[in-house]
Amino acid sequence: MGTSMCAHLLTEGYTTTVTTRTRAGADGLLAAGAAWATTPAEVGAVSDIVFSMVGYPDDVREVVLGTDGALSRAHTGTVLVDMTTSEPSLAREIGELAAARGVFALDAPVSGGDVGARNGTLSVMVGGPVDVFEAVRPCFDAMGSTVVRHGDHGAGQHAKMVNQILIAGTMVAMAEGLAYAYRVGLDIEQVLASVGSGAAGSWSLANLAPRVVAGDFAPGFAVDHLVKDLGIALREAERAHLALPGLALADQLYVALQAQGRGRDGTQTLVHALASLSGLAWPPPPRG
Repeated sequence: MGTSMCAHLLTEGYTTTVTTRTRAGADGLLAAGAAWATTPAEVGAVSDIVFSMVGYPDDVREVVLGTDGALSRAHTGTVLVDMTTSEPSLAREIGELAAARGVFALDAPVSGGDVGARNGTLSVMVGGPVDVFEAVRPCFDAMGSTVVRHGDHGAGQHAKMVNQILIAGTMVAMAEGLAYAYRVGLDIEQVLASVGSGAAGSWSLANLAPRVVAGDFAPGFAVDHLVKDLGIALREAERAHLALPGLALADQLYVALQAQGRGRDGTQTLVHALASLSGLAWPPPPRG
């Protein structure tokens, strides 16, 4: 996703310096005119705005706050924008540590998956000072079609947790619906045509259910990453003394997928966890 997002900034004419864990991962961006840096610190030294998009909170801590992290060499007035889905508490910590060095920070996780990243139609959920948000807004607009500031540091991450809670419940419902259609002998593609435009319609149903029917479980967003997100949401809910049993159920079903060796598959793989409870194989055999 980060590669596609950076490509939109290049298209808009921004001078861009990039670093990735392996240089080959940036080949397309370098061919399009981006400069290469060997560490996040080098990116911080030459950039007015630093965007990070990595996998896990520990990765965020390394690339932003680590010895070779972007903050270590950022100049006064630099803006650090973490677009990883991460912990609200870490976003607040980055904001405080950045401010102590005369640097600004925003947390700006996104939703829309690989398709939204490629098409520049992501939803960007932002936390941080309003004036800093407005300064960075043109960059967000290059990457997304919906850009909303939700409050101070950490608020963007909390908004993303709402997004992930909604997705988790929707994915369980989608997988259960498809399993039901299969078990009772319906033509699943016809069922999708019937229900997709009605009250049951959703982004997951429109974009992921066809992949499930086709047996395509390649990751647009991986099971491992969703389990990470749901774990953050559950911990934040516990801190807020909030019972979310639907979220806990979805988390356990996705953990079951990890146990089945499907952690690197796409989140639509959830149908396997539910089908296995009823002795169903997926994808269904071709209709005769």
